[in-house]
Amino acid sequence: MHPSPFSAAELGLLSPGWASSGATILTGDAALTRALLVIEREWIAAQVDAGLATDADTQSAAAVIDEWEPDLAQLAARGADGANVLIPLLADFRARLMAATGGPVAALHRGATSQDVIDTALVLVTRAAGEDALTDLRAASEALAGLAERHRGDVCIARSLTQHALPITIGHRVARWMVALDDAAEALEGALASLPLQWGGAVGTLASLTDTLRSRGDADPEGTARALVTELARRLGLAVPPTAWHTRRSPLTRAAAALAETIAACGKLASDVLILARPEIAELAEPHAPGKGTSSAMPHKRNPVLSVLIKEAALEAPGHLSTLFLAAGQAVDERPDGAWHAEWQALRSLLRLAAGAAAKTRELAEGLRVFPQRSLEVAALFGDAILSERLAARLGQQLPGGKARLEELVAASLDGGTPLRPALRAELPAESLSDEALDELLDPSGYLGLAPTEVDALVALHHARKDTTA
Repeated sequence: MHPSPFSAAELGLLSPGWASSGATILTGDAALTRALLVIEREWIAAQVDAGLATDADTQSAAAVIDEWEPDLAQLAARGADGANVLIPLLADFRARLMAATGGPVAALHRGATSQDVIDTALVLVTRAAGEDALTDLRAASEALAGLAERHRGDVCIARSLTQHALPITIGHRVARWMVALDDAAEALEGALASLPLQWGGAVGTLASLTDTLRSRGDADPEGTARALVTELARRLGLAVPPTAWHTRRSPLTRAAAALAETIAACGKLASDVLILARPEIAELAEPHAPGKGTSSAMPHKRNPVLSVLIKEAALEAPGHLSTLFLAAGQAVDERPDGAWHAEWQALRSLLRLAAGAAAKTRELAEGLRVFPQRSLEVAALFGDAILSERLAARLGQQLPGGKARLEELVAASLDGGTPLRPALRAELPAESLSDEALDELLDPSGYLGLAPTEVDALVALHHARKDTTA
């Protein structure tokens, strides 16, 4: 038996990264349909004070919306005829409103075009899902701030081009994750706050609305038209743009870029965790809960599923972002011929990925398990050689043979020859370098640079930024 292609909503069976997040509902077809209808209702309400609609019109529209559950499958099928879903939805809304009022409601969709309503609905959906992601992003950052403070001075090894480099601290690594999330939150918050209303009529000039006002004897039809648009924006809680943005897509590309930055910041954290949680490294571990991370075949496994799904989002997101920017660059004339349509799913996918990644990053950050002793053991794999940079700067002139000789000693120690510490001791007389001084040079905790104090500064910056958004 083959199910109807419209028998069920798309709930994310193949998208576990966002399937359990709030974005599943906030960006779903039902939410989009609701936004389209609410915008039409609020446009009727915005026209009341100008005498273009009545309170009864607004109340009737609200009553129809509250009682009506549109057939989404049917709308999806009918939407292809006009290349967008608003056309059949508006036809159904108009018919139901006429049945409820006994006559046409002229204020419905007056002077608007499909793109006005669809773009504005996408803006409302973007704001709702983006704010959901923002909440989780900030909570994840707050959890990381606490981790950074707790592990401010705990030594671990930094890696450069996948290889052991120099000692840093666990807190410093975590604090940098935190700053990336804070940067992304700041960008996302700004993009959401600036999301504008779209309202310009057929070609962005409000010609039909202005002409209607003029035909009714309005003394300042252009001013009244602008005032009506401003009132609609106020009702929807959106910014008022200087002009319609039918083919100027920066409001959406800015939001998309902020969403992509959010996903990338989460992805960086997850990628690090995936490496550091490998059993042979085991410096970190994901939070464990019954049933989470299980294998269908191997009972011993605890898969790092949070990080896996966050990384998946980071791998998928750039494609959707590039689609939005490509579409923006192909937004020809006064209404794009396909580029506009290409944005819709790309934007929704980015919203879902961002919300899902933020939610899972929050869960990961709040439950991340850190093993400082294991980090010390891993850092000691190369022995004293991890401080070769320091030794070159401090002992290069004292060693017979200089820096070249130091490099020979380091190489020999790594190849299984004499360990570096006794080799250095044999090369340098005690009167030029005491045992205590050599021990100090080879203590990783003494070669951390700004790491511990920078943790303090970064956590303080985090709290300062948090206070400005509270």
